[in-house]
Amino acid sequence: MNRSSVQLDAVLPAARTVRYFFHRQIWHLVAAILLGAAAWAVARPVLGDGAFLGIADWIWFWGCIAVPVVHQLLGWLVFRGQLGWGILTRWFGDADLRVWAVVFIPLLAARPLFLLGLIASDAGSLGFAPALRFGVAGVLLIPGVFSMWSVLRYFGADRALGGDHFRLKYREMPFVREGAFRWSSNAMYAYVFLLLWALALIGNSRAALAVAGFQHAFVWAHYYCTEEPDMQLMYGGESASDDSSP
Repeated sequence: MNRSSVQLDAVLPAARTVRYFFHRQIWHLVAAILLGAAAWAVARPVLGDGAFLGIADWIWFWGCIAVPVVHQLLGWLVFRGQLGWGILTRWFGDADLRVWAVVFIPLLAARPLFLLGLIASDAGSLGFAPALRFGVAGVLLIPGVFSMWSVLRYFGADRALGGDHFRLKYREMPFVREGAFRWSSNAMYAYVFLLLWALALIGNSRAALAVAGFQHAFVWAHYYCTEEPDMQLMYGGESASDDSSP
């Protein structure tokens, strides 16, 4: 680890307050509770009889809920800790982003993996005709796969990890407008998460479809409660810390 060249140029004094650290996180919690309850209400009637790898379907379901909650909880802690204090940079020096990647990537991969476990334990519960399921899934796969490719091709892994919370150089790069980013400035959340819907449809699982809806909606809660206020501070605009909301 090289601490001699630690870069704290991304730290912003306006983010170095307890108030800003918790800014909008009450709504993040409310979203987790309400969206999780809604997903459970949709999935519960078909759960209780299935299993995969010896694990009951309802456990797979709650695993699918827990993984994004933990993922986004850590995202909030790391992003706000970095923006205000450069916490990972102070601890790990130039390896800060790599350390975050070791945490972030397995949690990201766990989202579809747990969903596949739920599908395997709940296959057949959706009840839609195969032509309808595969047809809709095919439509969703096109923007989903194209957007994932666009993220890797034009956006880059470090920026997708939240590199602008770690290094000033990422904030100085122009906004991406190529590929799927022509359709939306936030193609990752708008379109890549359609892949989860497609998996649920292909797997013919009502519980998995409920989870896909939860994860897609909940990642937008992360955006509005964590990323959007951070972007206001990093890229200009009215300071989110002046907002009277929690």
